[in-house]
Amino acid sequence: MQPQEPEVALPFEFELNQGESFRQGHLPRPFLSRSNAFLPRRLPSSPPSSPDGSQSGGSLSPPSLLPHAPSRGELLQLSSSSIAFGSSKSMFSYKELWDGTDGFSDANYLGKGGFGSVHKGILPDGKEIAVKQLKADSSQGESEFKAEVEIISRVHHKHLVSLVGYCSAGYEMLLAYEFVPNKTLEFHLHGKAQTILDWSARQLIAVGSAKGLEYLHEDCNPKIIHRDIKAANILLDSKFEAKVADFGLAKDSPDSSTHVSTQVKGTFGYLDPEYAYTGRLTDKSDVYSYGVVLLELITGRVAIDKANPHMDVNLVEWARPFFMRALKGKNDLVDPRLKKQFDRKEMTHMVACAAACTRQSAKDRPKMSQVVRVLEGAVPVETLKAGVTRGHSRGYSRDYNSQQHREEGMTKLKKIASVLKGKWKSEQ
Repeated sequence: MQPQEPEVALPFEFELNQGESFRQGHLPRPFLSRSNAFLPRRLPSSPPSSPDGSQSGGSLSPPSLLPHAPSRGELLQLSSSSIAFGSSKSMFSYKELWDGTDGFSDANYLGKGGFGSVHKGILPDGKEIAVKQLKADSSQGESEFKAEVEIISRVHHKHLVSLVGYCSAGYEMLLAYEFVPNKTLEFHLHGKAQTILDWSARQLIAVGSAKGLEYLHEDCNPKIIHRDIKAANILLDSKFEAKVADFGLAKDSPDSSTHVSTQVKGTFGYLDPEYAYTGRLTDKSDVYSYGVVLLELITGRVAIDKANPHMDVNLVEWARPFFMRALKGKNDLVDPRLKKQFDRKEMTHMVACAAACTRQSAKDRPKMSQVVRVLEGAVPVETLKAGVTRGHSRGYSRDYNSQQHREEGMTKLKKIASVLKGKWKSEQ
């Protein structure tokens, strides 16, 4: 009797957890393309103890439901990746990345993202890399894998993480990136970092990540929309220079089109409300997400904080009533951990950029090149108001009371939740 293929369902759970990625979809297909090469299971990560791939101290036999899954030993004997892209990047064998990460050992574990776990590795030439492994239950793993390889292979910028190579062997899909040693912005702002990010580092990170996005939106042809800009996807080098990472959700946007109609994906708290409502993706969706990152740099708060009562779970809605006061030099928004040690002009410019980037209407948000120039002090903050219809943007407005603001914000959150749930159910 033929074994029954397991159904792997990803039920929708709408949670306001900070940093939670929302990747829509259902996985009734446990096997994707490439002749069942991708399997939503992960075999044990112990290396074989003999050249023929046999394993002592435990069996590497795949689950009975997956009788065709290659063993770890078979993977290690594959000479190259099982799929090739139109890319100049290196194709690594599984064994090369296994050896480079010491068998994906716990000692080399760096963390976990939407794609899967990440381990540090070293290539034979001594180059340090970060290896991302496909998560076994990643609902759209193969498409995200292909998108990341094909898009990031053609981008080259100081403030974008560089792809070194990739591997697709059996059920394993791996991406090898340059190793960025100083963890993520999320770690330094909200994690267990031993020191507080000072203002000069925050300013450097804001400008660097803005330049990376400017390159994607305005220098690439076709332009690239990242779709998942957040503090966890901004890596920092030893000098706190920012590098935008994780292109698994990135989309090309032809210059001839005003928007791309697509499934809503991203991370709640950073997700552009207009994109969430309509499914119409533009580069201004990235601009909104970047504005949330600026607010994190300014305030030290997380994008979504369930610990705070009522409307304060959402950083943008919490901050909006304070924008005008902050632009007049008041410190309501400023992270108290900075202890008033910051450049006031730079702070004013960053607040103005955050307010402009998170405007409710996408058409009223600035281009990233404008944001870069304002952050660097090359042009005054007033340039961010160009093209905004008076009364249509609440980027700087305080013409409504606190109670009204809270009610409107809560209504907006409920609408986003309803829209996202509806989009998910419509695909079932």
